[in-house]
Amino acid sequence: MKRAQKLGVLVSGTGTNLEAILAAIAEGRLASEVAVVISNKAGAPALERAEKASIPTRVIPHGNYASREEFDQALVAALREAGVDWVVLAGFMRLITKTMLDAFPNRIVNIHPSLLPAFPGVDAQKQAFDYGVKVSGCTVHLVDGGTDTGPVIAQRAVTVLDDDDADSLRKRILREEHALLVEVIGAREEGRVEVVAAAGARTRVRVRPS
Repeated sequence: MKRAQKLGVLVSGTGTNLEAILAAIAEGRLASEVAVVISNKAGAPALERAEKASIPTRVIPHGNYASREEFDQALVAALREAGVDWVVLAGFMRLITKTMLDAFPNRIVNIHPSLLPAFPGVDAQKQAFDYGVKVSGCTVHLVDGGTDTGPVIAQRAVTVLDDDDADSLRKRILREEHALLVEVIGAREEGRVEVVAAAGARTRVRVRPS
């Protein structure tokens, strides 16, 4: 049985992963609700996508704050005001601090366009293409204080084709991002995602089969 949750989605860009979440909710594949969409950039196309779906939006420019911690305090306040249960980073181009992590422990997930730990950071698809890998992909992971270093929840592989360029690889990875992110949200709704923390060992995430 699925347990609906209120999601806060943080965005900086076009919002295609947000669109995938909204489509899955509209089609009944997800039971959760997007309670608020927050961007650090005014005019981000993701905000228009949210507004078309009648989702409340907020713009909180990071440049208005003296530190990352102060910016995150503003994010936490807005997310709590919306009654958010957990947070999805969908193309949110800011590092998260302890302020956010403590407010939503093990309840912040990110989608990244590589098979982590390979190619963290920006433009991972081009990093992978330039390196010459034969397989790339995407990762949904819990967020920690590093850059794409949190425990992996799920991954999807994408073969790099002989006639690929960085742009075609980016597009094919993006399609898998949309599917994988929705699958992880669905698994959380069904209570199949388990965070396993052991003393002296790296936190791991198990996803039980449906």
